[in-house]
Amino acid sequence: MIHFDESMKLLNELEISELKTERLYIVDALGYILAEDIVAMDNSPEFPTSAMDGYAIRYEEQALKRLPISSINPAGNDSVESLVEGSCIKTFTGSLMPKGADTLIPIENVTVDGNDIIINEEVAFGFSVRDVGENYAKGDILIKAGSKIDFSTIGVLASLNIVHINVYMKPKVAIISTGSELLDLGEIQTSSSQIRSSNNYTIEAIVKKYGGDALGLGCVKDDKDSITKALKEALSKSDIVVTTGGVSVGDYDFVKDVVRDELGAKVIFKGVRIKPGQHILVAQKGDKFIVSLPGFAYSSTVTALLYVLPLIYKFQASKSPLEYVKATLKSKFIKRAKKAEFTACNISLTDGRYYVDFDGKKVGTSAIMTNMLGDVALVYTSEDDTSKDVDDEVMVLKF
Repeated sequence: MIHFDESMKLLNELEISELKTERLYIVDALGYILAEDIVAMDNSPEFPTSAMDGYAIRYEEQALKRLPISSINPAGNDSVESLVEGSCIKTFTGSLMPKGADTLIPIENVTVDGNDIIINEEVAFGFSVRDVGENYAKGDILIKAGSKIDFSTIGVLASLNIVHINVYMKPKVAIISTGSELLDLGEIQTSSSQIRSSNNYTIEAIVKKYGGDALGLGCVKDDKDSITKALKEALSKSDIVVTTGGVSVGDYDFVKDVVRDELGAKVIFKGVRIKPGQHILVAQKGDKFIVSLPGFAYSSTVTALLYVLPLIYKFQASKSPLEYVKATLKSKFIKRAKKAEFTACNISLTDGRYYVDFDGKKVGTSAIMTNMLGDVALVYTSEDDTSKDVDDEVMVLKF
């Protein structure tokens, strides 16, 4: 078994010869990763523009205290009159500023007396005037390739009159759970040895949450022929195949042999000194990957976050969004293995500082999926770390 850091290094070094892109309508691109730089073709605004409702004036003429209103300048008006010395023009939010005006005094600062305004409170030079290029200048890269598209991205794209954009295609991730004891949703239990399959649904949800295109292929019995057929079908339909179960060292753990011998994939690593999930396998065939996870629910969930997400984002020229942060322990942490450990914890943020505790988190096997409920994160400790006391600082994987 290799060191956890070595497994991460090997995962990061995996290469895909050609990334796939597609062109989507901007709203349909929500959640995708941008595959091109978005460059401003013009200044915004192109001309000085009013940022409020008020009166366009010359700054120094506020000293006159009273100015006649020479005309009205509504938003969208192209034929804007020039400002006559000693007067003002009523101007609205979004209107072009009249030539000769350098300041806008808001409605709230004046009293209208007939056809004049009386200035009650003066403003600074250039007040409420949007300069040319205030929003962005021609040639600026507004959104870089590799950015995840959210509502603000779509708003900016629409303001640029961009209708379609190039994005990286979401990788298709096929998910299979192996085990003769598994019952899929809706199947009737006929034996006390049978258990309900949940791993495939958890991983499908992870894939969808973090930018992949999930393909659930259900459960497969623990025999080599069935597993071989299922994995070949999955590999033909997807970019990443994720399996759970069948990667340990038992008599019925066929997945590792099928991946190597029947699929002809190159095993990148098999076995990592990590808790949970030490029997994980990662393999590659061409531009496709197989990630075989352990069968216990907590174990498969943690290893999916650690090893599947980076591959999903690799297909999109990006990196996993999960981040490590420093946090302070509110309760003791007991180091249980000389391995890299990922331990479920409760996380909170107080006065800009993260705190973690283990209230309600059970100690036991890697099957306790309920430990992942709530405002949860994972305390990360390396092979060489020891137990920690209250107020000690730890690294936490936050998602």
